[in-house]
Amino acid sequence: MDIQKIQQYKSAFDEIVKEVKDDEGNSIEVWYARELQTVLGYARWENFVVAIGRAIESCKTLGISVDDHFREVTKMIALAKGAHREVQDFMLTRYACYLIAQNGDPKKEEVAFAQSYFAVQTRKAELIEERLNEIARLDTRERLRASEKQLSKNIYQRGVDDRGFGRIRSKGDQALFGGLSTEQMKRRLGIKSGALADHLLTGGQTPCEV
Repeated sequence: MDIQKIQQYKSAFDEIVKEVKDDEGNSIEVWYARELQTVLGYARWENFVVAIGRAIESCKTLGISVDDHFREVTKMIALAKGAHREVQDFMLTRYACYLIAQNGDPKKEEVAFAQSYFAVQTRKAELIEERLNEIARLDTRERLRASEKQLSKNIYQRGVDDRGFGRIRSKGDQALFGGLSTEQMKRRLGIKSGALADHLLTGGQTPCEV
Protein backbone atom coordinates (compact mmCIF):
# COMPACT_ATOMS: atom_id res chain seq x y z
CA MET A 1 0.00 0.00 0.00
CA ASP A 2 1.56 3.29 -1.04
CA ILE A 3 1.91 6.39 1.15
CA GLN A 4 -0.80 8.28 -0.70
CA LYS A 5 -3.38 5.55 -0.08
CA ILE A 6 -2.39 5.24 3.56
CA GLN A 7 -2.92 8.98 4.02
CA GLN A 8 -6.22 8.77 2.17
CA TYR A 9 -7.54 5.99 4.39
CA LYS A 10 -6.31 7.70 7.56
CA SER A 11 -8.07 10.92 6.61
CA ALA A 12 -11.28 9.00 5.92
CA PHE A 13 -11.26 7.42 9.39
CA ASP A 14 -10.30 10.70 11.07
CA GLU A 15 -13.12 12.59 9.35
CA ILE A 16 -15.93 10.38 10.65
CA VAL A 17 -14.90 10.28 14.32
CA LYS A 18 -17.31 12.04 16.69
CA GLU A 19 -16.88 13.22 20.26
CA VAL A 20 -19.69 12.55 22.75
CA LYS A 21 -20.15 12.60 26.53
CA ASP A 22 -20.48 9.35 28.44
CA ASP A 23 -22.80 8.82 31.43
CA GLU A 24 -20.22 10.41 33.73
CA GLY A 25 -19.72 13.48 31.54
CA ASN A 26 -16.34 12.42 30.11
CA SER A 27 -15.58 13.02 26.42
CA ILE A 28 -15.05 9.88 24.34
CA GLU A 29 -14.46 9.25 20.64
CA VAL A 30 -17.12 7.26 18.78
CA TRP A 31 -17.77 6.13 15.23
CA TYR A 32 -21.19 5.43 13.71
CA ALA A 33 -21.48 2.07 11.99
CA ARG A 34 -23.28 3.43 8.92
CA GLU A 35 -20.38 5.78 8.24
CA LEU A 36 -17.77 3.17 9.12
CA GLN A 37 -19.43 0.76 6.69
CA THR A 38 -18.67 3.05 3.75
CA VAL A 39 -15.09 3.74 4.82
CA LEU A 40 -14.45 0.00 5.20
CA GLY A 41 -15.62 -0.64 1.65
CA TYR A 42 -18.91 -2.42 2.38
CA ALA A 43 -21.64 -1.64 -0.15
CA ARG A 44 -24.47 -3.42 1.70
CA TRP A 45 -25.46 -2.88 5.32
CA GLU A 46 -26.61 -6.51 5.57
CA ASN A 47 -23.06 -7.70 4.94
CA PHE A 48 -21.55 -5.20 7.36
CA VAL A 49 -23.93 -6.25 10.15
CA VAL A 50 -22.42 -9.74 9.91
CA ALA A 51 -18.99 -8.30 10.79
CA ILE A 52 -20.53 -6.30 13.63
CA GLY A 53 -22.19 -9.48 14.95
CA ARG A 54 -18.89 -11.36 14.93
CA ALA A 55 -17.21 -8.44 16.71
CA ILE A 56 -19.89 -8.47 19.41
CA GLU A 57 -19.36 -12.20 19.91
CA SER A 58 -15.61 -11.62 20.22
CA CYS A 59 -16.31 -8.96 22.86
CA LYS A 60 -18.47 -11.42 24.84
CA THR A 61 -15.83 -14.15 24.55
CA LEU A 62 -13.21 -11.80 26.00
CA GLY A 63 -15.50 -11.07 28.94
CA ILE A 64 -15.86 -7.39 28.04
CA SER A 65 -19.19 -5.59 28.42
CA VAL A 66 -20.79 -5.26 24.99
CA ASP A 67 -22.92 -2.31 26.09
CA ASP A 68 -19.77 -0.32 26.89
CA HIS A 69 -18.60 -0.50 23.26
CA PHE A 70 -21.58 -1.25 21.00
CA ARG A 71 -24.65 0.94 21.50
CA GLU A 72 -27.52 0.30 19.11
CA VAL A 73 -29.24 3.49 17.93
CA THR A 74 -31.64 4.50 15.17
CA LYS A 75 -31.20 7.26 12.64
CA MET A 76 -33.40 8.88 10.01
CA ILE A 77 -32.47 8.64 6.35
CA ALA A 78 -33.97 10.70 3.54
CA LEU A 79 -36.05 8.93 0.89
CA ALA A 80 -37.55 10.14 -2.35
CA LYS A 81 -40.06 13.03 -2.34
CA GLY A 82 -38.97 14.29 1.08
CA ALA A 83 -39.91 11.13 2.97
CA HIS A 84 -37.81 9.72 5.83
CA ARG A 85 -37.30 6.30 7.34
CA GLU A 86 -35.73 5.01 10.56
CA VAL A 87 -32.81 2.60 10.13
CA GLN A 88 -30.62 0.63 12.51
CA ASP A 89 -27.20 2.01 13.44
CA PHE A 90 -24.55 1.49 16.11
CA MET A 91 -22.49 3.95 18.11
CA LEU A 92 -19.06 2.35 18.38
CA THR A 93 -16.04 2.97 20.58
CA ARG A 94 -12.50 2.75 19.23
CA TYR A 95 -12.24 -0.77 20.64
CA ALA A 96 -15.49 -1.82 18.93
CA CYS A 97 -14.13 -0.54 15.61
CA TYR A 98 -10.95 -2.52 16.21
CA LEU A 99 -12.96 -5.72 16.77
CA ILE A 100 -15.07 -5.07 13.67
CA ALA A 101 -11.91 -4.60 11.60
CA GLN A 102 -10.50 -7.84 12.99
CA ASN A 103 -13.71 -9.65 12.02
CA GLY A 104 -14.12 -7.92 8.64
CA ASP A 105 -13.31 -9.11 5.15
CA PRO A 106 -9.48 -9.34 5.10
CA LYS A 107 -9.49 -9.17 1.30
CA LYS A 108 -10.66 -5.56 1.48
CA GLU A 109 -7.73 -3.15 1.51
CA GLU A 110 -9.71 -0.74 3.69
CA VAL A 111 -10.26 -3.43 6.33
CA ALA A 112 -6.57 -4.34 6.35
CA PHE A 113 -5.69 -0.70 6.97
CA ALA A 114 -8.38 -0.36 9.67
CA GLN A 115 -6.89 -3.27 11.61
CA SER A 116 -3.64 -1.35 12.02
CA TYR A 117 -5.31 2.07 12.41
CA PHE A 118 -7.53 1.10 15.34
CA ALA A 119 -4.85 -1.08 16.95
CA VAL A 120 -2.50 1.93 17.02
CA GLN A 121 -5.25 4.25 18.24
CA THR A 122 -6.20 1.82 21.01
CA ARG A 123 -2.58 1.53 22.16
CA LYS A 124 -2.21 5.32 22.18
CA ALA A 125 -5.24 5.57 24.45
CA GLU A 126 -3.79 2.91 26.78
CA LEU A 127 -0.49 4.81 27.03
CA ILE A 128 -2.30 8.06 27.79
CA GLU A 129 -4.35 6.33 30.51
CA GLU A 130 -1.20 4.79 32.00
CA ARG A 131 0.45 8.22 32.08
CA LEU A 132 -2.57 9.83 33.74
CA ASN A 133 -2.61 7.08 36.38
CA GLU A 134 1.09 7.64 37.02
CA ILE A 135 0.54 11.38 37.44
CA ALA A 136 -2.35 10.68 39.83
CA ARG A 137 -0.18 8.26 41.83
CA LEU A 138 2.65 10.77 42.13
CA ASP A 139 0.23 13.51 43.16
CA THR A 140 -1.29 11.25 45.82
CA ARG A 141 2.18 10.29 47.05
CA GLU A 142 3.21 13.96 47.29
CA ARG A 143 0.11 14.83 49.32
CA LEU A 144 0.73 11.82 51.58
CA ARG A 145 4.34 12.90 52.09
CA ALA A 146 3.21 16.40 53.09
CA SER A 147 0.65 14.94 55.52
CA GLU A 148 3.25 12.63 57.08
CA LYS A 149 5.65 15.54 57.50
CA GLN A 150 3.01 17.61 59.29
CA LEU A 151 2.00 14.62 61.44
CA SER A 152 5.57 13.91 62.52
CA LYS A 153 6.08 17.60 63.33
CA ASN A 154 2.99 17.66 65.54
CA ILE A 155 3.96 14.41 67.28
CA TYR A 156 7.56 15.44 68.00
CA GLN A 157 6.34 18.79 69.37
CA ARG A 158 4.43 16.76 71.96
CA GLY A 159 7.57 14.97 73.12
CA VAL A 160 7.15 11.65 71.28
CA ASP A 161 10.46 10.05 70.25
CA ASP A 162 11.31 8.09 67.07
CA ARG A 163 10.29 4.76 68.60
CA GLY A 164 6.92 6.15 69.66
CA PHE A 165 6.36 7.67 66.24
CA GLY A 166 7.13 4.29 64.66
CA ARG A 167 4.49 2.59 66.85
CA ILE A 168 1.89 5.24 65.94
CA ARG A 169 2.61 4.86 62.25
CA SER A 170 2.49 1.06 62.48
CA LYS A 171 -0.95 1.21 64.12
CA GLY A 172 -2.13 3.56 61.37
CA ASP A 173 -0.89 1.19 58.67
CA GLN A 174 -2.64 -1.77 60.31
CA ALA A 175 -5.92 0.16 60.32
CA LEU A 176 -5.44 1.07 56.66
CA PHE A 177 -4.39 -2.41 55.51
CA GLY A 178 -7.04 -4.46 57.30
CA GLY A 179 -4.83 -5.54 60.19
CA LEU A 180 -1.67 -6.18 58.17
CA SER A 181 1.53 -4.45 59.23
CA THR A 182 3.69 -2.39 56.90
CA GLU A 183 6.20 -5.24 56.59
CA GLN A 184 3.47 -7.79 55.91
CA MET A 185 2.09 -5.58 53.14
CA LYS A 186 5.56 -5.21 51.63
CA ARG A 187 6.00 -8.99 51.57
CA ARG A 188 2.54 -9.42 50.07
CA LEU A 189 3.35 -6.97 47.27
CA GLY A 190 6.90 -8.26 46.78
CA ILE A 191 8.46 -4.89 47.73
CA LYS A 192 12.13 -5.28 48.62
CA SER A 193 13.05 -1.61 49.08
CA GLY A 194 11.53 1.84 49.16
CA ALA A 195 8.44 3.27 50.81
CA LEU A 196 5.25 1.21 50.71
CA ALA A 197 3.24 4.22 49.54
CA ASP A 198 5.31 4.39 46.35
CA HIS A 199 3.94 1.00 45.29
CA LEU A 200 0.27 1.35 46.20
CA LEU A 201 -2.28 1.41 43.40
CA THR A 202 -4.58 4.26 42.42
CA GLY A 203 -7.89 4.42 40.63
CA GLY A 204 -10.16 3.36 43.47
CA GLN A 205 -8.40 0.09 44.36
CA THR A 206 -7.65 -0.19 48.07
CA PRO A 207 -4.45 -1.84 49.36
CA CYS A 208 -6.44 -4.78 50.74
CA GLU A 209 -7.68 -5.59 47.23
CA VAL A 210 -4.18 -6.11 45.86
